[in-house]
Amino acid sequence: MPDAADLVPSPSTGWRRLLVEPRRPRIVREASLAPWLVVATVCIGAFMGQLDASIVTLSFPTLRHAFGASLASVQWVGQAYLLVLVGLLLAIGRYADMLGRKLLYTYGFVIFVVGSALCGLAPSLQLLIASRVLQGLGAAMFQANSVAIIVGAIPRERLGRAIGVQGAAQALGLALGPAVGGLLIGLGGWRLIFFVNVPIGVVGVALACLLIPRSTHLTGRTRFDWTGLGIFLPAVCALLIGVSYSSRYGWGSPVIVGLLVASAVLGVGFVARERRTAAPLLDLRLFRSIPFSAGIASGLLSYLVLFGTLTVVPFYLEIARGARSGAAGLELLVLPLGLGLTAPIAGRLAERLGARRLTVGGMIVTASGLALTTLVQGRLVWFLLLLAAAGVGLGAFTPPNNAAIMGAAPRESSGLASGVLNMTRGLGTSLGLALAGVAYTVGAGSGRASSAGAVAGYRYAALLLAVTAAAAGTIAALRGRGPLDRDPLASAE
Repeated sequence: MPDAADLVPSPSTGWRRLLVEPRRPRIVREASLAPWLVVATVCIGAFMGQLDASIVTLSFPTLRHAFGASLASVQWVGQAYLLVLVGLLLAIGRYADMLGRKLLYTYGFVIFVVGSALCGLAPSLQLLIASRVLQGLGAAMFQANSVAIIVGAIPRERLGRAIGVQGAAQALGLALGPAVGGLLIGLGGWRLIFFVNVPIGVVGVALACLLIPRSTHLTGRTRFDWTGLGIFLPAVCALLIGVSYSSRYGWGSPVIVGLLVASAVLGVGFVARERRTAAPLLDLRLFRSIPFSAGIASGLLSYLVLFGTLTVVPFYLEIARGARSGAAGLELLVLPLGLGLTAPIAGRLAERLGARRLTVGGMIVTASGLALTTLVQGRLVWFLLLLAAAGVGLGAFTPPNNAAIMGAAPRESSGLASGVLNMTRGLGTSLGLALAGVAYTVGAGSGRASSAGAVAGYRYAALLLAVTAAAAGTIAALRGRGPLDRDPLASAE
C-alpha cells in the first residue's frame, strides 16, 4: 500500500523542486517488499555512520607521519567528526520533523559524499579536519532520521525486527571499522579510507531517492530555536572534550573541571530555555513518558558498557596475553558479532514479548558475562565465549529498547525522538571510552604496562561495566509490560 505522501504531486520545475521530497516510482510503491527496501536503504547509512566513526582510529600513526603532526593534533580527525555528529543530531531531528525526513536523509548522504572526497584530497591536516566536520554534518543528517524513517515505513507489528536489522548493521559497521581501515591503508594509504565512501555514498543517495517514502505526520513549520541550539551545541562539545581528554590531563585538572562545569551550567540553561520557549528545540514533554525516559537512560548506559568494553579488552589481550594488535582485533570481534547476530532475533521476539523482558534479560546476560570474564582470564576460550555472551546480551537489549523509545513518541516527533536516541549513542561512546580508561588505569596502578597490572586493570574496569549494565537493566524494568505499542499518554499529546 503506497504512502499517502507518495501520491501528493511535486513541483515539476524550478529550484523549489530541490526542497520537496521526490516520489518513489510506482513499481516501488506497489511492491510487497517496499517497507523492507526502506530498511535496507537505511541500513546503508547505519553501517556507514558507524564504520566511519571507527575506521580512522588505525590511521592516526599514518597521519602523524604523513603530516608531521603531533598525536594530539591528529586525534582531532576523529574528535571533529564525533563533536559535529553528536552536537547536531538533536537539531537535525527537529528540522526533519518540519521539513521532511527523506529530504534531510538524502541531502545528508550528498554532503557525506562531498566531505569524504574532500577528506581524501586534503593536502594538509587542517583541511582534513575541516573536511571531517563536513562529513560529520552529512552523517548527522542521515543518522538522525534513520530510525524515524523506519517507524514511518514499517507496520507496527514488524517494527521490532526492522529496528533489529538496523541495529545489526550498526554493529557490523562498528566491528569492521578497524579491520577495514587497516586493510585499506595497507592497499592504498590513508586517503583510501575516505575515498571508499564516495561510491557507496552515491549508491546510498540513489537508493534514498528511489526507495524511501515521502514523509508523513510532519509537524507544522515554526520558528527554529536557534538560541536553544546556541546553548546546546557548546554544552555538548564541552562535555565530550572534557570527558575525552580527562585521561590525558586528569579529572582534577582545571581545564577538565572548567569544561565539565561549563557543560553543566549550559545544560541547566538549555533546559530552562526549552521550558520557556513556545517552539523548543527539544520538546521536554517527551520525557514525561516513562517508557521514553527509561529507554533513553538505559540506552545511554548500554552504549557506555559497549564502548567501554571495546576500550579495555585490547589492553588485556595485548599486554596480559601478549597478543599482537591484529590478533587482538580479531578476538575482539566476538562481542560486536554477538550483538549483530542477536539483534534481528531480539527485534522479532520483541514484537511478541514486548521490550521489558528482553531489555532486562539482555542487561542481566551482559552484566553476568562481563563479571565472569574476570574469573577466567587464564583461559582464553572461556574469556572469549563470555565476551560473546556480553555481546549477545547487548544485542537482545538494543532493538527492543530502540523500538520502545520510538513507540513512546508521537509520530510527528519521531525525527526528534530518533535524534535524541542517536545522540545517546554518541554520548555513551565518549563516556565509555573515558570512564573505562580511568577504571583500567586506577586498577592497574603503577604496573599498567605489566601483565599483572593489565589483569588488575581489566578486572577493575570489567566489574565497573558489569555494575553499569545491571543499572541499565534496573532502569529498563521501569518501562512496564506489554507489546511495542505507542504509549497512550504520548499519543494523546
